[in-house]
Amino acid sequence: MAEEITELPEREGMDYDVVIVGAGPAGLAAAIRLKQVAPDLSVVVIEKGSEPGAHILSGAVIDPIGLDRLLPDWRTRDDAPLKTQVHDDQFLVLTEKSGVRLPNVLMPKLMNNHGNFIGSLGNLVRFLAAEAEGLGVEIYPGFAGTELLYGDAGEVRGVATGDMGVDRDGAPKDSFTRGMELRGKYTLFAEGARGSLSKELIARYALAKDSDVQKFGIGFKELWRIPKEKHKPGLVQHSFGWPLQSDTGGGSFLYHFEDGLVSIGFVVHLNYSNPTLSPFDEFQRFKCHPLVAPTLEGGERLAYGARALTEGGWQSVPKLVFPGGALLGCAAGFMNVPRIKGSHNAILSGILAADHVAAAISEGRAYDEVTAYDAAWRASDIGRDLKPVRNVKPLWSKYGTYLGAALGGLDMWTNSLFGFSFFGTQSHGKPDHACLKPLSEVTPIVYPKLTQKPAFDKLSSVFVSNTNHEEDQPVHLKLKDPSIPIEKNLRVYGEPARLYCPAGVYEVVYADDVSKKEPRFVINAQNCVHCKTCDIKDPAQNITWVPPEGGGGPNYPNM
Repeated sequence: MAEEITELPEREGMDYDVVIVGAGPAGLAAAIRLKQVAPDLSVVVIEKGSEPGAHILSGAVIDPIGLDRLLPDWRTRDDAPLKTQVHDDQFLVLTEKSGVRLPNVLMPKLMNNHGNFIGSLGNLVRFLAAEAEGLGVEIYPGFAGTELLYGDAGEVRGVATGDMGVDRDGAPKDSFTRGMELRGKYTLFAEGARGSLSKELIARYALAKDSDVQKFGIGFKELWRIPKEKHKPGLVQHSFGWPLQSDTGGGSFLYHFEDGLVSIGFVVHLNYSNPTLSPFDEFQRFKCHPLVAPTLEGGERLAYGARALTEGGWQSVPKLVFPGGALLGCAAGFMNVPRIKGSHNAILSGILAADHVAAAISEGRAYDEVTAYDAAWRASDIGRDLKPVRNVKPLWSKYGTYLGAALGGLDMWTNSLFGFSFFGTQSHGKPDHACLKPLSEVTPIVYPKLTQKPAFDKLSSVFVSNTNHEEDQPVHLKLKDPSIPIEKNLRVYGEPARLYCPAGVYEVVYADDVSKKEPRFVINAQNCVHCKTCDIKDPAQNITWVPPEGGGGPNYPNM
């Protein structure tokens, strides 16, 4: 097999001024800004999804600060992607049977959503893609960046896209097409949370050596169309508490926007300790709550998806630059956890990086570190957004939901009013994969069997995510040691991959006669919705997510 691979033809290549990996808000904002300030620059964007927006999943209540700065006239356009402004902002603490609404006056001003817009981030991305192409940016959807290209001095010189038409054993099929080399003076990485190339860059250049550990969550979202009499355009609801236990962080959102649509979602922080916890089942339980289920009654579920979120914030942002490139958006960790917002900072980071990269190229520079971008972000609107909330996540993790949320609220107030914190800057402690306790130390969670709407099972949910992969291709979920899932993870933790995966990718399969045969660990890669949770939460750090053949994965219509 190795001999076959070494005989593959050389890749063809194309040269640009700037190569951008990822056609999300950050990558497209950078592309647009580059062409705004330097129209003669050649810019290319590659996107692993089948089209821009196909892999985009967010709530989304969008702070328009980034969009206003990038395209000041967007609100007056006929094709404006956001039409519903927030007019009712509610915060709830849920118990099992009821809940209490927190008075808005108690909420720090920065948590106020008035002036923000509810909509589809996927549709916003499609709007930005059209704008970028109109300015002369080349966008290639269906092409996953799978390999970093390095120069002789160790600098990044671009990326290679994955080969197409490779069978499960790694051999070329009749449909084989070699990947392309896309070379640039600078390469910008906007892959979102836990991108495979960004992960390699952070490790290779030790970008996180002076930062706190990065933290993550898993976010679920469903899109529903509900009866007209229940629809309240502009209503935003957030909650925390039930069904999660107090030692597990997370919460929910429910947003009403145009055309009878409601976005409903649930976030579980991935530093939870009980290996029997199932984030998917917590989401299903939440939807059945007496204060939630009536909104969805009589409605139709249109789409489902799940995605990892970067939650470390201010203290966990790594160094953003390295020779030949930079990290943008959620690849850099710019999500604001208590606001459940990251797209505004993604757009702002794209603008900021583009300004500094364009300036560097105008000076005749290439392949070096654009240190001015890294030096600028903390004093920018991104830093001003993240610094006041930097302690909310670690306080929640340390003191539990109720005391931790109260202390986090106090900290946001003192930061907002006086510009200081009683707590300084708290550390996040251990990485998420190191937070699981053995089965012997926990009380197993037993989930009720929910058999009717608004609850659903995993496989029917994957179906409405429109997920598809070419079946005869290499499995894109790599095990460093195939023995670990059964010999270690199953025996110590009950193999938590079965539960933290939101798409039924991982199974432990037993023989009919358990006494005669060891169980098998099965990977159903066809189901993968590219959330990256397994890459983050596996306690042995044995699973590595890499991009499958370009164009594979979910196809979210308007998430």
